[in-house]
Amino acid sequence: TMAHSKAFLVLENFIGGEFVPCSSYIDSYNPSTGDVYCKVPDSGKEEVEAAVKAAKDAFPIWSSKSPLERSQILNKLADLIEHDLEAFAQAESKDQGKTITFARTVDIPRAVHNFRFFASSILHHVTECTEMPTMGCMHYTSRAPVGVAGLISPWNLPLYLLTWKIAPAIACGNTVVAKPSEMTSVTAWMMCKLLEKAGLPPGVVNIVFGMGAKAGEALVCHPDVPLISFTGSTLTAQRIMEKSAPHCKRLSLELGGKNPAIIFDDADLSQCIPTTVRSSFANQGEICLCTSRIFVQRGIYNEFLKRFVAEAKKWKTGNPSDPEVNVGALISKEHLEKVRSYVKKAQAEGARVLCGEGVDPLALPPGNQKGYFMLPTVITELKDESCCMQEEIFGPVTCVVAFDTEEEVIKRANGVKYGLAATVWSGNVGRVHRVAHRLQSGLVWTNCWLVRDLNLPFGGMKASGIGREGAKDSYEFFTEVKTITIKH
Repeated sequence: TMAHSKAFLVLENFIGGEFVPCSSYIDSYNPSTGDVYCKVPDSGKEEVEAAVKAAKDAFPIWSSKSPLERSQILNKLADLIEHDLEAFAQAESKDQGKTITFARTVDIPRAVHNFRFFASSILHHVTECTEMPTMGCMHYTSRAPVGVAGLISPWNLPLYLLTWKIAPAIACGNTVVAKPSEMTSVTAWMMCKLLEKAGLPPGVVNIVFGMGAKAGEALVCHPDVPLISFTGSTLTAQRIMEKSAPHCKRLSLELGGKNPAIIFDDADLSQCIPTTVRSSFANQGEICLCTSRIFVQRGIYNEFLKRFVAEAKKWKTGNPSDPEVNVGALISKEHLEKVRSYVKKAQAEGARVLCGEGVDPLALPPGNQKGYFMLPTVITELKDESCCMQEEIFGPVTCVVAFDTEEEVIKRANGVKYGLAATVWSGNVGRVHRVAHRLQSGLVWTNCWLVRDLNLPFGGMKASGIGREGAKDSYEFFTEVKTITIKH
């Protein structure tokens, strides 16, 4: 009945500073209940065309503002999001399935920080100048915004990763057409309501909601979008590279990971175990930086395993809005099935599941029986060739295996197609540096995990991506450099 359908949240595209209804919609589910709770525009070529036009029209005004003017607007936007932090956190938790605690302490504060950070960093870039006295010449470089930036962000950290792209893009003077994941579009839509109040001229930030295959493809193929920043799967990235090749677009691609943790026998287990449980299961294991292969030196293997499993079992799975819960719902029914299928494959190969999926009972509150939940799952006795050790699972599943020597573990850690993040646990500072240098990984954390300084380059090697983002790297990506020579 109509009366019932009014209960859905209906999102609209944000184009040229206006909310624009769409002719057709996609159902978006609440992962913790399994019910449809939101209708997301099913945008395509037409909507993307309108958004790109709005962004192009806004470009001359926005790009001619001084960095300081742009900085003040970004700071104002950060303040507005921070003012509504609780509403954003509640929405992110409901839409994505992540715990309210994680949304409150990680997702939304980081989205705020993204705007503040780039509002500041944009004020501190300098260009180069060199002289050639014998030729009577000097050279200098100048940097200018590129134009309309196409930004495509994923469903695991929705506002966090969307703002990680929007902030540097607009700080550098570009205008934006962004497409969040159709599964997690609510916080992006909420942010649109704050843009005018922050002082952003209409058309600087446009958000088009919809599917990757339709809306994403239209954005990637648009001749007036010279650069694309994408976070998501390696498979989708391959398609983006193919589709953007005829236009010679500039690409920044942050893709999957199969991240190792290497735990040497001199590691401080009192620090290592809780952090490695967190690096395995935070945000339901749905972070590209999560640890999914844990290599433990043989001397401490049994003790590590016993303590690790005991700690993992303490993590409470259930209603994401309960502040005591550590593990919320996975993003979708399909994704949950996929993650479960990996555990079944491991068992079929003769591996042992020590806790979690299929081993321990999962007790859910009455309202969450149809939600997409899974317990933190620890698998051992796997071969390195196993698909569970080679492919990105992207759920609350981690594999623990033993190793003997430093040389051997470096080779095994590098033996996957990915190279995003790694963690090394050891009290020996020489070994920490040696191992860090030899790991094929864009990020290496030692004796910690997910400690980020946004000044530093972020990104992966191999199938984990192309390019880096961070203060200087984002500035270089989102601007075009010109070398100017003057003879005097």
